[in-house]
Amino acid sequence: MITVNAMGDACPLPVVKTLNAIKGLRGPECVETLVDNPTAVENLRRLAQSRGCSFSSEKRGEAEYRVLLGVSAEAELPAEEAPACYIPPAKKRVVVAVTADHMGEGDPKLGRTLLKGFLFALGQLEELPAVILFYNGGAALSCEGSESLEDLKALEGRGVEILTCGTCLNFYGLSEKLRVGGVTNMYSIVETLAGADLVLRP
Repeated sequence: MITVNAMGDACPLPVVKTLNAIKGLRGPECVETLVDNPTAVENLRRLAQSRGCSFSSEKRGEAEYRVLLGVSAEAELPAEEAPACYIPPAKKRVVVAVTADHMGEGDPKLGRTLLKGFLFALGQLEELPAVILFYNGGAALSCEGSESLEDLKALEGRGVEILTCGTCLNFYGLSEKLRVGGVTNMYSIVETLAGADLVLRP
């Protein structure tokens, strides 16, 4: 059995750590994940359902939960070899448009935490977006002082194009503080959005 310690980890780290443990298995086995809140337990339940794993959980203390995911042989069956004439479907061009320094409406501090988690989770996807656009208040995320710089640099290192609106950088006095990706303009932003198969707006 593999044990994953996700105590104190914010969403989506417990799911990401558990998923990485599952991917590293070489056969039927159990993954034990320790978390400190019921929301993480529910997120792991959904992970188990999506991966065809068995699921059980127990509360060990006021803020301590033990989750067991059982990975069966069936869940680990290798994919069938594709025939020689197989043509894979075209990959969708996904563009992420970040327009603010927070995610959603409500408490600004929570919104910034959510957006940081979103950008981290983006880097855990198997199919990465083609481009991430930052404009208006979102321009600060690619600049000095952003808590998401390391996540964005990792995404850029894996081939994701990071572009920030030059007009926005000038407006907010951030032109000299850009630390990841390149500068773009409104025509290119419109062209990028129009050419996307899917646009995600956190």
